[in-house]
Amino acid sequence: MPTPAASTALFPHRHLLGIAGLSPAEISHLLAAAEDAVALNRQVEKKRATLRGRTQINLFFENSTRTQSSFEIAGKRLGADVMNMSVGNSSMKKGETVLDTAATLNAMRPDVIVVRHHAAGAVALLAQKVDCSVVNAGDGAHEHPTQALLDALTIKRAKGGIHGLVVAICGDVLHSRVARSNILLLNALGAEVRVIAPSTLLPVGIERMGVKVFRTMREGLAGADVVMMLRLQLERMNGSFVPSVKEYFAHFGLDAAKLAYAAPDAVVMHPGPMNRGVEIASEVADGPRSLIRDQVEMGVAVRMAVLETLAQHLPDA
Repeated sequence: MPTPAASTALFPHRHLLGIAGLSPAEISHLLAAAEDAVALNRQVEKKRATLRGRTQINLFFENSTRTQSSFEIAGKRLGADVMNMSVGNSSMKKGETVLDTAATLNAMRPDVIVVRHHAAGAVALLAQKVDCSVVNAGDGAHEHPTQALLDALTIKRAKGGIHGLVVAICGDVLHSRVARSNILLLNALGAEVRVIAPSTLLPVGIERMGVKVFRTMREGLAGADVVMMLRLQLERMNGSFVPSVKEYFAHFGLDAAKLAYAAPDAVVMHPGPMNRGVEIASEVADGPRSLIRDQVEMGVAVRMAVLETLAQHLPDA
């Protein structure tokens, strides 16, 4: 890791609320720090003392075992005291607002709060009301920055770089904060980004984000280096966005036949949790070109890098 002063200069932000607003150099700094964490995590002794004496609160208004456990492991490997706050069983059920919760937690003097919330913008609002660093672990359909960073690290390690790659993001783009953060990051690092989905699952004006839009897998996957599948987020859908999951899989689910449209050495990704037989066939998810398990490993490393980088902004007294 760079010295604290150098790290602060390379990443001057006190919070990580999204990929939007980060420069390519700042993104690259986080990815380089994550590479160091990958090496550490593969050793027998996996701990650093960067956050020793610091308190990390994981405040999840939405359930997410994978992301929450990843942040918990990351914090503990850096020596932090980590508290997981189960909001579903807390005062929020009794009518407490996000700002009430922010004021209560701020009085406990935490050093970093990791927040997931079902409403876009809620994490940024909370960050304005606390004195510590805040990490966005997903807010509505807005952003999920650490997922995009771990995806980028996975791609970089598999392909040797990101600039010039063709990355196809396929599926429920409309409801996906993962898609939005990945589009922002991959464009910043020079990839060609495509989105593939039925019209009902594409946001209006998605072209303005600098992507190429396709409505068939055959056209969208042609020559792609990376195929990133998205979860069909049925819980966010009010109304009928797809005729049936069976028909959706027939047209937009990734199986061996559709993967053959991509480049011969194309790799496959999925942010999880997967709906097998809906977005992706098991033969592909478990196949030799799948990087899905690598993504899980990179998740811990990226979250360690983010926490360690933000720690450089924490006061010493």
